[in-house]
Amino acid sequence: MGKNETILQSFGLETLPDLDVVTLGALELFSHAQVPNVDYTTFLRPLVVGSGNAAVAGKLLFDDVDAVFADESSYIQALTTVPSIDGVVLISASGSKHAVTIAKAIADRKLPLVLLTNNTQAPAKEFVEEKNVHVFPKNREPYTYNTSTYMGLLFSKTNEDAALIQKHLETEVLPLLPKNFNDYKAFYLILPDVFTGVREMFRTKFDELFGPQLMARVFTYEQTKHAKTVIPHESELFISFGVENTLFGKPENRLFIPFPQECDYAGAMATGYFVIGHIQKQLYPYYKERVEAYCEETSKAFGSTISPIVE
Repeated sequence: MGKNETILQSFGLETLPDLDVVTLGALELFSHAQVPNVDYTTFLRPLVVGSGNAAVAGKLLFDDVDAVFADESSYIQALTTVPSIDGVVLISASGSKHAVTIAKAIADRKLPLVLLTNNTQAPAKEFVEEKNVHVFPKNREPYTYNTSTYMGLLFSKTNEDAALIQKHLETEVLPLLPKNFNDYKAFYLILPDVFTGVREMFRTKFDELFGPQLMARVFTYEQTKHAKTVIPHESELFISFGVENTLFGKPENRLFIPFPQECDYAGAMATGYFVIGHIQKQLYPYYKERVEAYCEETSKAFGSTISPIVE
């Protein structure tokens, strides 16, 4: 077991880890843990459903399939308007909350249903044939981080080398990171066009960790050419991942972060999360200060107890 996995076993509310530590812990986990062997081409026209970054992970997993994508708000419309759907893949780390409602609705329609989850006791399993439930390994993590959960899904698709990605972050990326992230009031992340799907994951992480307290934008290099920089900000840092930025932002406000060799979705996700974690480490701890109260509030909204620490 690696040092970051050990940290994730023992932290409490007073010592919540930053996202970079959780990312390294996930990579340590997948350097030795097996992920389920899932056939992502089982259905000809699957409906892929997930909430938040689960929905984003679904788009990456089925990027080479004629799939229909939906979340908890749009899956009924998709089922109603796309008669060619021949099966449903439900992605939910916990297999609870909206996943239960969605699974029941699918079962009522007699459609084949596959559940990708990280919870051996997922309540949504009640509506899924046992052979169609795939439980992925995960680490103990703070609520909403969902790093090992969705990274495991991506590894099952890409078969990247987790140990090599971790080495890249620690030896190639870490020395590039400035110690003055807190000097910037805005961040602009640039990705290669091939990783346009990953940018939603980065955007979601900024929302969860910083909310309205920090301005953050995420686009591909080509998207950035279309009126994204009309209004400049003196304190905006442009971070480009895997693509050199020679056009946007002041030269002194540009940071290039290389991707690992033979990088795919898991490597891209890990690199972005690692950098965002170091931004989190240097800024005010907005997330850590609020997550316990937020979990109390959202527990009432869902009618079930949600913990700030997901075991």
